[in-house]
Amino acid sequence: MAAAGAGRLRRAASALLLRPPRLPARELSAPARLYHKKVVDHYENPRNVGSLDKTSKNVGTGLVGAPACGDVMKLQIQVDEKGRIVDARFKTFGCGSAIASSSLATEWVKGKTVEEALTIKNTDIAKELCLPPVKLHCSMLAEDAIKAALADYKLKQEPKAGEAEKK
Repeated sequence: MAAAGAGRLRRAASALLLRPPRLPARELSAPARLYHKKVVDHYENPRNVGSLDKTSKNVGTGLVGAPACGDVMKLQIQVDEKGRIVDARFKTFGCGSAIASSSLATEWVKGKTVEEALTIKNTDIAKELCLPPVKLHCSMLAEDAIKAALADYKLKQEPKAGEAEKK
């Protein structure tokens, strides 16, 4: 009987030693402790990742970067014939706040007109994501990317010098 008890004890000890350690339920990973839950959500579940056809006349592309931190953000918008943004995509190389800022920016521009999209400010993005002061440059990048994409789209809408003379 003692041998059976010792065998059970050995099996239980082996199971405990072989099982990976579990963090307590309230213990958060390092990124989750450092970032607000909205940033973590956009980082872990980014919206609208990808690319659109940059050669298309109704697609505007904005590529911006921050030399100080190395973040690079590409944001693209697709505009319909009525001037409304129907799709937006992004690709970002950077920290969680940069990825979250560009993900949120693509959500916000969708459904807006080109003029309405110009009103999106970095302060609004930073406030929504609860970015700390040290991460405000990420929301500035997102605003700059929106403006660059809109400027590229508008540039594509202008008739070329040769086309204007033909008409």
